[in-house]
Amino acid sequence: IYNYFQSLENGDFKTFDELPAIVSTQACFDDVLVPKDHVSRKISDTFYKTPTEVLRTHTSAHQTELLRKGESAFLVTGDCFRRDEIDASHYPVFHQMEGVKVFDPAKYPGLTNEMVVEDLKKTLEGMVKAIFGDVETRWVDAYFPFTHDSLELEVFFNGDWLEVLGCGVMQEQILNSADMGPGKGEQMAWAFGMGMERLAMVLFEIPDIRLFWSKDPRFLTQFEEGKITKFKPFSKYPPCYKDVSFWLPEKFEENDIFAMVRDEAGDLVEGVELIDQFTHPKTNRESRCYRINYRSMERSLTNEEVDDIQGRVRNKMSAYGAELR
Repeated sequence: IYNYFQSLENGDFKTFDELPAIVSTQACFDDVLVPKDHVSRKISDTFYKTPTEVLRTHTSAHQTELLRKGESAFLVTGDCFRRDEIDASHYPVFHQMEGVKVFDPAKYPGLTNEMVVEDLKKTLEGMVKAIFGDVETRWVDAYFPFTHDSLELEVFFNGDWLEVLGCGVMQEQILNSADMGPGKGEQMAWAFGMGMERLAMVLFEIPDIRLFWSKDPRFLTQFEEGKITKFKPFSKYPPCYKDVSFWLPEKFEENDIFAMVRDEAGDLVEGVELIDQFTHPKTNRESRCYRINYRSMERSLTNEEVDDIQGRVRNKMSAYGAELR
C-alpha cells in the first residue's frame, strides 16, 4: 500500500506508524465529530485509561493533530482497541490505516466537491487493484460522522462482494478546526480508513483472527514479506462448548459479557453466541443463554481446564449482578 501511494503522480504521502496509542477523548471523538451519544463512547465499547484518555478506537484519532501540524497528504497505520463481540473476525486489538489528502485551491483551480470525490475514487480504486489485482469494484453509499459524500468500496473477490474500506469528503468543520478549511483558505480534503486484518484474512485465506497473534512456527513460517500465499491449516483441535444462562441485571451491556469471557479465557475462546432469550410474562425480567466455544489454535484443551475457566466466568457474572440459572 505504501509503495502504491508513493508511485502516484503526486506521491508525497507521509507515513506515520509509531504514533502513541493512548489519545485524548477530544482527539478520538470530538475532533472527528463523533456524536456525544454515540455507542463508541461507552465504557462497554472503548478502553478508557482516564475519563479523558482512551486507547484509540481508530487511527482517525490522529487526523486533526496532523492537519494542525500542516500535513496535507498522509497515511497513519497503527493498532486500535475496541471491546467487541467474540468470533472469528473480531479481536480487542486490530490494525487500521487512515489516509488523508488535502486539496489546496492554488494548485487545483476551480476546486469543487465533485473533483475531490473523483480523485478519491480514482486513487482508492487504484489502490485496491494494486492489492487484489484487476478485480471488479463498486461504490456503496454510507454514513460516517467525519465525512460527507460518505462511501464504502467493495471488491468482487473469490465469488463474493467484500467491503474493503470506508471513505468520503472530510467535513468542513474538521478542516476549519485545523485552520485550513473553507473560509480559511478554501481547502478541501478526502479521507479513508480500512482494517488491515480484514484485508489479510481475505488475501491469505486466514479463517480466524486469533492466528495473527500466534507464535506457532507452523503458522509463522508459511509467510514471507512481499508474497501472498494461501494459509494451510496445520491442525484442527476439537471445540468445547459451555452454556451459561442468567437473568439480566438492571444495567446490562452485552459487551461486558464478552469482556468477562475474554478476560478469563484469553485466546482460548473462539466464539460467544446468544442461543436463547426469554422474558418472564409476569415479572418482565429477561433471561439469556450464551454458548461459549472454547478452542485452542495450538493444542487440545482438557475438560478440567475448560471447567476452571467456565467457573471463573460464572463468578464474574455473579459479581456483575447477573443471576445465574
